[in-house]
Amino acid sequence: MVTGCSSGIGYATAKALREAGWRVAPTARKEEDLERLTAEGFSAIPLDVADGASVERAFQQCLEIMDGTVGALVNNAGFGQPGAMEDLTRKALEYQFAVNVIGLQDLTNRFVPVFRAQGYGRIVQVSSVLGRLCLPFMGAYSATKFAVEAMADSMRVELAGSGVAVSLIEPGPIRTGFGANAVASARRELDLNKAQFRQGYSQHLPKEWKENYQDRFTRDPEVVAKKILHAVTSPSPKARYPVTVVAYFGAFMARFAPARLIDHVMYKRQFQRYG
Repeated sequence: MVTGCSSGIGYATAKALREAGWRVAPTARKEEDLERLTAEGFSAIPLDVADGASVERAFQQCLEIMDGTVGALVNNAGFGQPGAMEDLTRKALEYQFAVNVIGLQDLTNRFVPVFRAQGYGRIVQVSSVLGRLCLPFMGAYSATKFAVEAMADSMRVELAGSGVAVSLIEPGPIRTGFGANAVASARRELDLNKAQFRQGYSQHLPKEWKENYQDRFTRDPEVVAKKILHAVTSPSPKARYPVTVVAYFGAFMARFAPARLIDHVMYKRQFQRYG
């Protein structure tokens, strides 16, 4: 099963795995995306990871499609909620965590007994470079990815010796619909009449995402799919797979750079735009 396959990383991964000989059950929320995936020959499954009942139905449908034997779960579904921490409502924070953290782990926990009983399985959690290094005005999203990293690290040890491996994928900037979805989330959840940084949001958010997805460091989703394929098929998958130069640099900064330097870089890069 690969979640979040309407486009981008999930869709590229579903295609790459099928080309490698896997039977793939991709998930999506919207009916039109499910119909398109089905028309392309996939066994598409409806899934809203923020809804526990939807998670249970999708899990059971996947077992039926796969005749009870599942080789891997790739948790890719998620979104980014922009906004300064002080500008985010409780509702916005809860939904960000419901999708990126709670829904992801809920689905994972349903597959773990299946993997344990089989004696093998692969769990691939799609995180982000922002799970290693926090970006101002993306603090809620970064927090969810930090949580995904922590949960994966814990599960990797807890499942040692079971035949089940857990890997993290840490993309940097990738050409997907992430930016457009983030801007839509900002417009939906931020009260631009009251927000502390309302002027910066309206002037810079759409422009920033557009620029980020055109710069020289941005890569196509197929490069992420290639790393996921390795994590799923390798007899010795890595714990972490950074993707793009930005992801490697971010991991290096998080590990070795002093907090004062990181704060200075982030201030110059982000805060002066929105402040």
